[in-house]
Amino acid sequence: MHSICLYCGARSGRNPAIIAAAQEFGMLVAAENWRLVYGAGDTGLMGKAAQAANDNSGTVFGVIPQHLVDQEVAKTDLSSLVITESMHERKKVMFMNSDAAVALPGGLGTLDEFFEIITWRQLSIHDKPVILLNCEHYWEPLLRLIDKLITEGFADADIWNLFSLVESPEEAVAKLRILLS
Repeated sequence: MHSICLYCGARSGRNPAIIAAAQEFGMLVAAENWRLVYGAGDTGLMGKAAQAANDNSGTVFGVIPQHLVDQEVAKTDLSSLVITESMHERKKVMFMNSDAAVALPGGLGTLDEFFEIITWRQLSIHDKPVILLNCEHYWEPLLRLIDKLITEGFADADIWNLFSLVESPEEAVAKLRILLS
């Protein structure tokens, strides 16, 4: 069974199409008989994706630091729940228990996780597939920033090889099927 790490918002945002994409991604991961690894929250896009995976008989592995358990309710109807001491440990546990990572829309935490995982790839710490799901063109400003990094000489054009860009949950799963085979 492959394990897919999902990075996405602890909030749902305002766009119903993005919420639907998170739910669809969770459902598709379950349909592939892959394990969804995520931040164990019961809120936002992450909660929607996990619930969709659960509702479709999927295996869901949640990882949450104790301080977030104290602030918000962790999703308890998971296949596995790991409580860590820190955010750093959470990210490490999520990474170590995944074969690939997918980033859906989200906020600062999602950006942090996405940049960390592609930086680790750039530094040859791993060679796991990383996918950026550009649902509803959400990540367009980020893509322009990456272009700016290149044009200003802070990165080489091969930075684009650190991740795959897709537009839909279906395309993300199709890409994962290829990359994980």
